[in-house]
Amino acid sequence: MSLIRDLTDEEARAALVLKWGETEPGVLPAWVAEMDYAIAEPITSALRDAVDRGEVGYPAFVRSGGKLGEAYAGFALRHFEADVPPDRVLPTADVTVGVRIALEVLSERAPMVLPLPAYDPQHGLGRITGREQWDLPVEPDADRYVVDLDELDRLFARGARTLLLTQPHNPAGHVHTREELEGIRDVVVRHGARVVSDEIHAPLVLPGAEFVSYLSLEGTADHAVAVVAASKAFNIPGLKCAQIVTGDDATRDRLVEIPMAQNDSWGSLGVVAAVAAYTEGDPWLAALVERLDQQRMLLGRLLTENLPQARMRPLEATYMAWLDLRAYGHDDPAEVLLRGGVRVSPGQAYWPGLGGHVRLNIATSPERLTEIVRRMAAALTGGRGGGDDGGASGAPPA
Repeated sequence: MSLIRDLTDEEARAALVLKWGETEPGVLPAWVAEMDYAIAEPITSALRDAVDRGEVGYPAFVRSGGKLGEAYAGFALRHFEADVPPDRVLPTADVTVGVRIALEVLSERAPMVLPLPAYDPQHGLGRITGREQWDLPVEPDADRYVVDLDELDRLFARGARTLLLTQPHNPAGHVHTREELEGIRDVVVRHGARVVSDEIHAPLVLPGAEFVSYLSLEGTADHAVAVVAASKAFNIPGLKCAQIVTGDDATRDRLVEIPMAQNDSWGSLGVVAAVAAYTEGDPWLAALVERLDQQRMLLGRLLTENLPQARMRPLEATYMAWLDLRAYGHDDPAEVLLRGGVRVSPGQAYWPGLGGHVRLNIATSPERLTEIVRRMAAALTGGRGGGDDGGASGAPPA
């Protein structure tokens, strides 16, 4: 029996109050990064036990290390062969908050470089931390996601001082190779700059690719942090517990010493869930990666059969596919697809001004994914669309 259980439509609408609850009945949600799967049993069991004993107050005032640091260190060693000292793991509310804190505390008050496309909440981080955002577009017509090192070098030469790296990448689904990361590191070091590496999707690298943490490279400890969490891999973003990982004690100490009000919003149940995920979730995670690999292959077949002019870079990690639909002639295909009964994320949320692209969430049942692509094809090609069946989606029966 598979450890991955598909939620029925009714269960998904009750559990995923944003992804499903904010989507009109009859429309299939394939947008926000939540999975249509039941939570891993070790996590639900740990949360039930915590609620039964009344553990819903403030979390223990541990600014680094503790049981959360030990749990993540063990997870990183098993999955990434990374030697992470537990006391260099600091709790924070979520990855976006962790990135903001790193910018505020560690980075010079100078422009930050953001490769495009970029996870949509990242677009506001420069503004709220008092920094200019300098975009680094990744060629949309290239077959692979490749950071232009020459352009990165020019941006640092002009005065940028921080690169916001997303590794593995959301929404492009790319896993940076060691060679690619070493090239980025060399440019950063040459200019005395800094890297904040969002590595939330590291546990979701699919077969054929290998995750390398930026901090694992020689010569990065003094200029970088990684921000990680169990939330995406284990489908628990609402519990609010991410981690900032530092490469040296000096960086850790700078982050530990900030005012409490700057980093005080992680939750006690989030800690419980993260510890359970990191210590007991390996079998469920392995089953999830296997399912996502199957979904990735299914999507490739469905696009070939139904939307042959769609272009997709290799999906090496995550469960979000970045689709180039420009050949179908719609500047805002997300709006067209919504009218056809599928809600996806518009590409302009990740690259303002870039038309013809969408981000598609494939973390659902094979039946739903098949129906999603069928409706997409009907909407984009002017055929008979779906969305009029009152919500039936090929989900398993309740």
